[in-house]
Amino acid sequence: MSKEEVMGKIIGITGGIASGKSTVTNFLRREGYKVVDADTLVHKLQNPGERLYRILVEHFGQEIILENGSLNRPLLAKRLFSNPSELEWSKETQGEVIREELATLRDQLAQTEGVFFMDIPLLFEQGYDSWFDEIWLVYVDKKTQIERLMNRDHMNVEEAQARLESQWSLSKKKKLASHIIDNSGTQKELVEQVASLLEGGVSYSTDFLEG
Repeated sequence: MSKEEVMGKIIGITGGIASGKSTVTNFLRREGYKVVDADTLVHKLQNPGERLYRILVEHFGQEIILENGSLNRPLLAKRLFSNPSELEWSKETQGEVIREELATLRDQLAQTEGVFFMDIPLLFEQGYDSWFDEIWLVYVDKKTQIERLMNRDHMNVEEAQARLESQWSLSKKKKLASHIIDNSGTQKELVEQVASLLEGGVSYSTDFLEG
């Protein structure tokens, strides 16, 4: 499908922790598509003085602030993921602000882009699925996901499993997605699947694969 053939199309990209979404979104950007990254937006909103920063400090107090004024993200993550009620509070309170900001970006891009993507890790969990014409899921099996998360974030198996339990399983999401992108193989195989979804075989840059 060419960009001209999908005027006004909004595609959601989701997956799970350590499933490989960043490789997919990096490729899409290299091909000239706009990609809204929800995680990047959240980090921006958690910078000193921004909306989420103020909400978090008011809730947790000064102890989550580092000497340079920024949030102590490891401590914040520990506070959230070790307490189900705090995690639920975060999903509701931060989730509302994030939804408002993402909706603003979505509406802005809809005015200028024939097709664009929104990378939202908790797309299904937080009810974003109605926003999209298609939803692409980057999928790996649970064993692979745990191994990659342990290696990436230097976690033990118990910590990795606890983090995965904060999201829906990829097997559950697999039943809801429009298209499944299997990331159990090589990066080249992953990119070829994305290229096939875009245009039935769009050429991709070899320097992207080698880099």
